[in-house]
Amino acid sequence: FNDAGAMEPLRVHTVVISVQHSPDISLEEIRRNLMEKVVKAVIPAKYLDDQTVYHLLPSGKFLLGGPQGDAGLTGRKIIVDTYGGWGGHGGGAFSGKDYSKVDRSGAYAARWVAKSLVKAGLCRRALVQISYSIAVSHPLSITIFHYGTSSRDEDELLQIVKDNFDLRPGVIVTELGLKRPIYQATACYGHFGREEFPWEKPKPLVF
Repeated sequence: FNDAGAMEPLRVHTVVISVQHSPDISLEEIRRNLMEKVVKAVIPAKYLDDQTVYHLLPSGKFLLGGPQGDAGLTGRKIIVDTYGGWGGHGGGAFSGKDYSKVDRSGAYAARWVAKSLVKAGLCRRALVQISYSIAVSHPLSITIFHYGTSSRDEDELLQIVKDNFDLRPGVIVTELGLKRPIYQATACYGHFGREEFPWEKPKPLVF
């Protein structure tokens, strides 16, 4: 909600929490504790309603984590690898992760979508945001910003994206051919703006 230029939240749409826990606690108990002691304690009740979606440990038990489960170069060159600070960036990185992680495949897909929108003449500039949750196949949200460079509103562009792209992680891997050994070239000079990568080839859009 825009209140004279200040953005005021209306409601919480989705809550995602994945937390490592002891094998001694049941999944039901930890989900109940997360709801009572985290969600309700942190989020003001006025923002939660009967339409709020909760993904509390959506993949089930989370017993292995920390360096044992997530070692690697996951934060290397996060801004240099993308847009040099020009585009908004989430917390995920690419290096040290494979195509099965949406930190990597989802970022490639967002680039693919944005470049396809521009190539189709639908806008001159685009920022595409996609959010995912562990064990949930479809994106939790997709948001398009065109910064006033399109004659269409952003909801129209979003519908065009939904009609032309299936942004489930498994489908992204298939359509962009991410199982192929193509990643050595990404180790330097960035992941975007280089035509040899499949996410740099715009998809023809039907609209």
